Amino acid sequence: MTSVDTAELQAVEAAIARHGHEPGPLIVVLHAVQDALGYIPEHSVRRIAEALNLSRAEVHGVVTFYHYFRTHKPGVRTVQICRAEACQARGCQALERHAREKLGIDFHETTADGATSLEMVFCMGNCATGPAIRIDGRLYSHVTPERFDALLAHQEDAQ
Repeated sequence: MTSVDTAELQAVEAAIARHGHEPGPLIVVLHAVQDALGYIPEHSVRRIAEALNLSRAEVHGVVTFYHYFRTHKPGVRTVQICRAEACQARGCQALERHAREKLGIDFHETTADGATSLEMVFCMGNCATGPAIRIDGRLYSHVTPERFDALLAHQEDAQ
């Protein structure tokens, strides 16, 4: 067992200890694990299921149903594109195509160099100024394909 595995197990146990007693704790536990690790490790599903008296299928079903949860380590940078109706009405489909082409990945994937993960979200609450994206938690509005490229370039320069 590596130190990464130990750190992951400790994060899972801490999330269970902190939230396992709450009513309907599964979502809260999963959020805590992802907040700590950046994703939900596959090996943690069994432990979470046991601790919460659920089946592994129930835990796996929740993890895979919600687009927010990741099952693989994210890249150094995470780009989220809003796909809610308001952003669609403001042209997010063109932005989505451009982002996938520019990065060479699809949603829920990470570039081969581990630098960038691309995620979809359904509403960032920025409906009047879409298309909206978030890069590492920072919200951007009125994002065109050209602005997307500029934002990525700026992020790369900052790292």
